[in-house]
Amino acid sequence: MKDFAVGAVLGFALGCGPVSYAASTPAALAGPRQAIANADYRVVGRLVSVDPGGKRTSEDITIKAHNFSGVLRVLVEITAPASARARILLEMRQNGESSIRIAHPGDKALASIPFDKWNDGPVGPGFSYEDFLQQEFLWPGQSVQESVRWGTHDCDLVKSTPGPADKTHYAEVRTWLDHKIDFPVYVEKVLKASGPVKEYTSFGLRHDEGVWSATQIEEKTHGQAGSTLLIINRGSPKAKLTLEDFGADRIIHF
Repeated sequence: MKDFAVGAVLGFALGCGPVSYAASTPAALAGPRQAIANADYRVVGRLVSVDPGGKRTSEDITIKAHNFSGVLRVLVEITAPASARARILLEMRQNGESSIRIAHPGDKALASIPFDKWNDGPVGPGFSYEDFLQQEFLWPGQSVQESVRWGTHDCDLVKSTPGPADKTHYAEVRTWLDHKIDFPVYVEKVLKASGPVKEYTSFGLRHDEGVWSATQIEEKTHGQAGSTLLIINRGSPKAKLTLEDFGADRIIHF
């Protein structure tokens, strides 16, 4: 497979300042929403949790995603170490309805992950289960706040807020969308309960087969030491996945 990465944030951020251009909200959201609608990728890499002392805990990960007639399916598989093996099936519909189910070796069926656990993740809350869905782009509350420069990128700063029926642990998400590549280069997510901000910065921005991607995404939570890294080794932006790749019978067969 070719080198490829996909995630919530793409690009390398250094700083920001005002610029003169600003898109309408529908125009700003067109790129991210199209990316969700056209999703068909496979990536292989690692999730790495870095504790405040610098100690790293790493898990090998494979991510597959495809949008089938308005239903985005994402399959996250932890392949190593053996003690952590699991497959997580995430589904999101155009109306924002989402579900997250998990299977471990030996399970007879997929089990639903309770909503109060959606803000946890394979190696902790840095990359939570719901982060793999990018639900924020389908939330009803959307507005372009201003135009800003982020590093070398001229961006629209988009604020997304969920509706009362949306299942999410985030109160709002702020996304810096690059004007030229029409893709997120930096994201801040504000948690509901405690209010801390999680920020996602990407490294190794690249363009492959019409898809913008990054080779590493770093998450940091304001006021907390340590970080979480999503590192992509290889993948394909056009994986030609089918419904069988996301079938329950296949998922529970390890």
